[in-house]
Amino acid sequence: MINRATWERVDTVVDEYRRAAAGHPEALAQIALAELAEAVQQSNAIENSTLTLDDTERILAGLTPNGRRDLREVYEAKNLAAVTEDLLRGGEALSVDLLLRWHGMLLAGIRDDVAGRFRRGDEWVRVGGHLGANPAFVPSLIDDAFTRFQSEDALPDIERIAWFHCEFEVIHPFVDGNGRIGRVLINRQLQDVGLPPVIVRAHNRRVDYYPQLEEYARTNSHEGMTRLLIVLVLEALHKRVTLITSRRVIRLADWARAAGIGAASATNKARRQTIPAFRMRDRWMIDEEFAL
Repeated sequence: MINRATWERVDTVVDEYRRAAAGHPEALAQIALAELAEAVQQSNAIENSTLTLDDTERILAGLTPNGRRDLREVYEAKNLAAVTEDLLRGGEALSVDLLLRWHGMLLAGIRDDVAGRFRRGDEWVRVGGHLGANPAFVPSLIDDAFTRFQSEDALPDIERIAWFHCEFEVIHPFVDGNGRIGRVLINRQLQDVGLPPVIVRAHNRRVDYYPQLEEYARTNSHEGMTRLLIVLVLEALHKRVTLITSRRVIRLADWARAAGIGAASATNKARRQTIPAFRMRDRWMIDEEFAL
């Protein structure tokens, strides 16, 4: 169980974020757009895309990536960016129809035969030792997940979102694109409760991310995913508060050196979000004037 002190810390940072963000909608919009390529690259990398951040930025700018790249990976970057931009624009209520529209956009030109629809017939899927839900029951299971998500309003928002992500990935409703759409849904649900989007990182996915999904599949516990999402949300909040309020942002390593703190210790504090550090282009940054 997540202890009260953790939720109180989240509430404190959320309040700080809302005070800092008030009157700065353009800043929030530009921050989200600035991290678009990184969000796309990281989510695709979780699914084993080989595109670098530089490749992804070039593709989204209408240029060709460096070196020879698989055409599918180019489409994956363009399509996920289009879905993410649609998410950021908002306007349409979250629904199964929106979910299917985003899936159609994600797989357009990649798997048009399965784009924009749930698994059906004999379309079974397996991820390692996990078998997705029986295709015959996928639509009703997704309906049930949305209904439960909307009705569990006594739980903290982050916990509800973590549960929904676990349930969605265990159902694995699509032939392809489940992970990327699932992570898009996390950010849409965060957006709906007034919180910024997060980036689930590919680098430590076999330690930080996959085990939480496996834990839910085995035990029906979403606590591990909730803990992960809390840290990611804190990082996203700290990033926005810092960029809006700080005079200068510097590398965490430079801050640690000036503060007389070991680099490893500073990085560990950043990973646990006990200091307001955040990543930009996968590099830890912090307010130059932050003091412990």
